[in-house]
Amino acid sequence: MGEDRELEEIKRRKLQELMRQQAAAEDEERRRAQEEAQRQAILRQILTPEARERLARVKMAHPQLAVAIENQLIYLVQMGRLGGRKITDEELKAILARMSSRKREIRIERR
Repeated sequence: MGEDRELEEIKRRKLQELMRQQAAAEDEERRRAQEEAQRQAILRQILTPEARERLARVKMAHPQLAVAIENQLIYLVQMGRLGGRKITDEELKAILARMSSRKREIRIERR
């Protein structure tokens, strides 16, 4: 009978640990969703509809580039560099050109 109690205690501890891990994962997911909602709200405020559409298309094709651009735009807002104006599609194109040209600078030559 002592072994049964020990086994039950082990099962109970494992169940509690699993429940703690699940709660922590849910909290993390909630935090990420809230953070992403805040990012999207900021981007809606600073991008024209055309620029938002372009950024969404870039995000589908090049997710890392889109995230880098989003981070840069949010940084500009936080630093107060936009002055309350919206970024147009043309301005976003220029930003995209600058960001993508940086990534293309790496060249490998074979001889």
